[in-house]
Amino acid sequence: MRTAVLGAGSWGTTFAKVIGDAGNPVTVWARREEVAREITEKGTNSAYLGDIPLGHGVSAQTDAAAAVADSDVVVLAVPAQSLRDNLVAVAESLPPDAVIVSLMKGIERATGKRMSEVIAESTGHDPSRIAVVSGPNLAKEIAQEQPTATVVAAPDVRTAEIVAELTANSYFRPYTNTDVVGVELGGAVKNVIALAVGMCDGQGLGDNSKASIITRGLAETTRLALAMGAEAHTLSGLAGLGDLVATCASPLSRNRSFGGLLGTGLSVGEAAAETKQVAEGVKSASAVLALGEANGVELPITQAVSAVIDGRLRVDELGPLLLARKRKHEGPGR
Repeated sequence: MRTAVLGAGSWGTTFAKVIGDAGNPVTVWARREEVAREITEKGTNSAYLGDIPLGHGVSAQTDAAAAVADSDVVVLAVPAQSLRDNLVAVAESLPPDAVIVSLMKGIERATGKRMSEVIAESTGHDPSRIAVVSGPNLAKEIAQEQPTATVVAAPDVRTAEIVAELTANSYFRPYTNTDVVGVELGGAVKNVIALAVGMCDGQGLGDNSKASIITRGLAETTRLALAMGAEAHTLSGLAGLGDLVATCASPLSRNRSFGGLLGTGLSVGEAAAETKQVAEGVKSASAVLALGEANGVELPITQAVSAVIDGRLRVDELGPLLLARKRKHEGPGR
């Protein structure tokens, strides 16, 4: 299958390697000529993955429209908040019968839409031909060919199976699902929860505090997802609990690491200056909170994280604020 990956960051490049290692040629679109040249000529992307070899099936170019033209599968691995603008540039070149795959884990701030919704709206593509990938997918570990599992979700299971077959190899095991809402919300909200866990790290708090945030964060994510039509089993699986644990526990997680800097007292701007980037959870937190309000779902962790991001709450007030909430019974729906 002819496959294009739009985005030469760590996850886009790693996903291209996954596809190549499954025996399929893949072209990566990179903004910068030097990155495209390195991927094609040296088989590495040193800016994101060091000297990890990408394999022989991966090449790159800087013309996004040319990369997607005549492709059977188009994978989108650009920042969530710039997805719509990137799609405008390639919409006319997308083959109408291509499968479009979203690797992004975010909610569009301006509209509150999930990434698959943005894709369908921006391109007019058949939603049944749009798939999303999520799960415990720390890019560098996968690039190192450490075994992992993931979820591919699409409204039509046949679309999910196309992507699963495209990517299945000796170290990457995809499971299929039709619960697109649950898979996308699990991926988006866990970034916000990981920021909270990182803040605990930055304040020097221990594993009890972090485990409490992770557990209640899963409950929070599940409440929102169910209210929006997701299935409960999705949130207890790879795209829910699995992704949440990986993102909250690993030092490779950008959201946890960014939250750690906020936990030391840095502002969002100061943390961004130190890391040279802003974590996706920072950008999506307000949109996730708005979804909760629109669906009548209480999201206390997301609310507190959003307040820290906006400068309305000191980071050292986050823990006491959550503990000060009204006590309740732990059970379904709570």
